[in-house]
Amino acid sequence: MGLFNKLKERAKNDKQRIVLPESTENRTLTAANQLIADGIADIILVGDPVEIMREAEKLNLKHIDAATIYNPNDADVIEKYAQLFFEMRKSKGITIEEARKIAANPLYFGCLLIKAGEADGQVAGAMNTTGNVLRAAFQVIKTAPGISVVSGAFLMLLQQGSPYGEDGVLVFADCAVVPAPTAPELAQIAISTAKTARDIAAIEPRIGMLSFSTKGSAKHEMVDKVVEATRLAHDMEPSLPIDGELQADAALVPSVGFSKAPGSPIAGNANVLVFPSLEVGNIAYKLVQRLAGAQAVGPILQGLAAPVNDLSRGCSPEDIYKTVIITCNQAIGAKENK
Repeated sequence: MGLFNKLKERAKNDKQRIVLPESTENRTLTAANQLIADGIADIILVGDPVEIMREAEKLNLKHIDAATIYNPNDADVIEKYAQLFFEMRKSKGITIEEARKIAANPLYFGCLLIKAGEADGQVAGAMNTTGNVLRAAFQVIKTAPGISVVSGAFLMLLQQGSPYGEDGVLVFADCAVVPAPTAPELAQIAISTAKTARDIAAIEPRIGMLSFSTKGSAKHEMVDKVVEATRLAHDMEPSLPIDGELQADAALVPSVGFSKAPGSPIAGNANVLVFPSLEVGNIAYKLVQRLAGAQAVGPILQGLAAPVNDLSRGCSPEDIYKTVIITCNQAIGAKENK
């Protein structure tokens, strides 16, 4: 059974409550209908129920009536969550009237459902920018304990028979969010990516902190940052298998790792690669995807206290479907690790 089928079965066996706040959007409704039909998750929609059902009827979607629907135009529905947001943000000077307006925004409403313990995750971005999706998550859900930075990981599923990673599965980060992480941020990205490797890839992470240098072969402030990040990550989670700084070939190829970093517990055997900057990570995952024929699954947002994932505005219903499965598995992992 392939990795994604395993994730699908795990989601079906431990159903999570996932909010799709862009609920009048056709791709979102189509994905929601299939998710309900397949028993993947308990779907929560945010929007005018009449409009949602009208669109579902146009698309001949037979299962939408099994979703839970919240109407953000209903003042009675909004009030509970407006009060919650007001209590969270009143120290920032927000008024209850402002809180009511913000709580009626579907992106915020979905996050408030999660905060209230009435949902387990959210998937959005088909109609909204990444900035809007993340802003709601930052203000309501906030980051996980000990983490101050949200990052984006990709599962790289290499072609069958690949000798790299864990049976051809690698996890890359950060490839989506933080342009120039500091050493403390890079350490946090490593910790978050280890969690993603466990929760989504179902592998025990062996983390290579990448650089253009291996164990002092070059001197530069960028190398120093990776060395410091490795030390900080080890301090944060002493049992985590992690090493750096390593060049990519030293991290992945046993013979090169043995030559360049003898005695390293990671060199030549890494299954998680943490890149020193977003520029490097983004270029790397696209090159591996295009030149090596790997399947890139993501970005998977990590570092939040509860899972919220962002979609491309050019996404397909299948993309939404798969992202919900990822989000379900993140939510399951978060509960298991509490």
